[in-house]
Amino acid sequence: MTRDPQASSPPPQQPAPPLSATRAGPQPPRPAPTASTPTARRDAPPPPPPRPPARRQGNSRPPRPPRRLFGRLLRWAAVLFIWGVASVGVLVAWYAHDLPSLADVSSATRRPSLLIEGSDGSIIANYGDLYGEVIDVSELPPWVPGAVISIEDRRFYDHHGVDPLGLLRAVVVNVQKGRMAQGGSTLTQQVVKNVFLSQERTLKRKVQELLLSLWLERTFTKQQILTLYLNRVYLGAGTYGVEAAAQRYFGVSARQVTPFQAAVLAGLLKAPSRYSPASNPDLATSRASVVLNAMVENGVLTQQQAQQALTTAPTALANASKARPGRYFSDWVMEQVDDLAGSVSQDLIIKTTLDPAIQAAAEQALAKTLDSKGPAANAGEGAMVVLTPDGAVRAMVGGRSYANSQYNRAVQALRQPGSSFKPFVYLAGLESGLLPDDAVEDAPITISGWSPENFDHRYHGQVTLRDAVANSLNTVAVRVSQRAGLQQVISVAHRLGITADLQPTPSLALGTQETAVLPLVGAYAAFANGGYAAPPFGISEITTRDGQILYLHQQGEQKQVIRPQDVGNMNQLLSGVIQSGTGKRAAIGRPAAGKTGTSADYRDAWFIGYTADYVAGVWIGNDNNTPMKRVTGGSLPADVWREVMLAAQKGKPMRDLPVGETDDLIGRLLRSVLGEDSPRPSNTPYTNPLSASEEPQELAPQQPAPEAQRNRPAPLLNGTIQPNGSLTHQQVIDLFNKN
Repeated sequence: MTRDPQASSPPPQQPAPPLSATRAGPQPPRPAPTASTPTARRDAPPPPPPRPPARRQGNSRPPRPPRRLFGRLLRWAAVLFIWGVASVGVLVAWYAHDLPSLADVSSATRRPSLLIEGSDGSIIANYGDLYGEVIDVSELPPWVPGAVISIEDRRFYDHHGVDPLGLLRAVVVNVQKGRMAQGGSTLTQQVVKNVFLSQERTLKRKVQELLLSLWLERTFTKQQILTLYLNRVYLGAGTYGVEAAAQRYFGVSARQVTPFQAAVLAGLLKAPSRYSPASNPDLATSRASVVLNAMVENGVLTQQQAQQALTTAPTALANASKARPGRYFSDWVMEQVDDLAGSVSQDLIIKTTLDPAIQAAAEQALAKTLDSKGPAANAGEGAMVVLTPDGAVRAMVGGRSYANSQYNRAVQALRQPGSSFKPFVYLAGLESGLLPDDAVEDAPITISGWSPENFDHRYHGQVTLRDAVANSLNTVAVRVSQRAGLQQVISVAHRLGITADLQPTPSLALGTQETAVLPLVGAYAAFANGGYAAPPFGISEITTRDGQILYLHQQGEQKQVIRPQDVGNMNQLLSGVIQSGTGKRAAIGRPAAGKTGTSADYRDAWFIGYTADYVAGVWIGNDNNTPMKRVTGGSLPADVWREVMLAAQKGKPMRDLPVGETDDLIGRLLRSVLGEDSPRPSNTPYTNPLSASEEPQELAPQQPAPEAQRNRPAPLLNGTIQPNGSLTHQQVIDLFNKN
């Protein structure tokens, strides 16, 4: 029996479900088959396969729980903190290894202080770092430290060297105002900067400042730190500490300052130059008002006390605004200290010859004349020097205003002296055998194409030397220089103290070669002291603070540079200039002598004169060498000279000038050998036969052609014995000194 192939073949197997479907977990229950649907399971289509999971975009990961993220941030913060602390520790250790020595706080270096005193012991200037006496804060009035704390560090007694609150407050104020209006440093930090560190702004200095501030607070008490600060802080004008500043600005000790003066000193801390009571009293007062208000807010003063203190401002600042006289002189003196006392490495006291009263009179007279008469005369500058006959400088004015120009015209400017050089010409003439009453021709003269003229273009024929000097006749001075010899004129000028390199040109007699004020005035001193060299000097003594003498000026043996009878004759000649000549406006009612001088085109005007007590010289002109309007030596310079000499001579007895007469054996021998009569006393009145109603004037001509010597013989020339048997100048001096 054959089988049906379909009946005998096994039924087809159902496909196995996918693997993923079996791993998807328990499946939902299937419905039970019913009779009506016996073949439902076999005939149902297979379930669709599960969809694969969606791909994530990029490399992003699913968000982590917030707790795990916070933990990671906390761990990184801890790591950074540890590394930061370690880095700061290394930085601090690195900067701390070369901290300044803290063994002795008071041993910090500073520039030596050079205190310059006048002849009366008053302070006229100070250079370097001027420190006053160390004063403990307990010795000061309470408003002195109170003013400083109120305006600089109100939380001084609350912090430990560094004030975070103060620093934060300063930051807020500066941000609000958009500028650096307030600082955050404490007084302790300022002590560190003033004593130990420099003012440079670097990270290293700031770290060291913080370290040292903490060290100071642990080592010293608040009172000790405040004492250190008040004695070392800079307060302007070269002063360090409240004691030096109080002495400088108010002339009193810091122990005696008033509340207003204390406020002024505290106000200087912000900007010492800007708020200086000496140069800016109005700004100083305004700043002091701010300090007084801070003192009220801090409980140091009451409102009534602050208002009362402000009313004392004019009196408190009276001395502060007074400028010390003699700044040009002080600068001149300072240039000599190293040469006289060696290299300066300690505080010194320099005692000088300056007379503050005469100095003030000279400054005032020159400034007043230039201010009142200078503009109309186109005269912008001037200089003056006053000496005693031994060469001691009593006053030196190098210009009308030191504040505007520190150029010292008394020692640095080289100007043509004009006829004020003629005394050396006439002294050479006296040494060549001339006498005051000898006649010399006043007439036109030409030397190698150069023809000098008198100021008034007039000539007087035969005139005496007295008349020629009194009226400053140019042609006579040229003739005398030719007789004596130009080399002899140069020798005389150098012998008396002129330091310029003079050349033997014919116009030398009329002062066309430049020199400075100081040596020219110093050369005249020999006429006032009897014929001795008197090099100008300004320092009498240099000592250390403890009194050790490093330098002492010693006059030594005086060197005679003019014969006695020539001294008397020169004083006769130069007295006539003031009595009836070109210098009549310089008369002061006592024996005096001098010489006017005016250079070409009125570019320089001079008057140099002397009494038995003082020698003084005045120059007026312009720095740019522009001509003045007919200003001669007998006008503005003579006016200044007269005013200063009246002030200097006040209260001094009247004395005659040296007459040079010697009645002893040596004097008779000299007059016998030289064939000269005794000179007429210099105080005998002199009548000028050439004087007219108009004041005599003089003017030096322009530089001439090279020299051409005249053929007229010179009895005394070039230091040789002459055929007429007269002696040379040196032989006369040697003979006088031996006896």
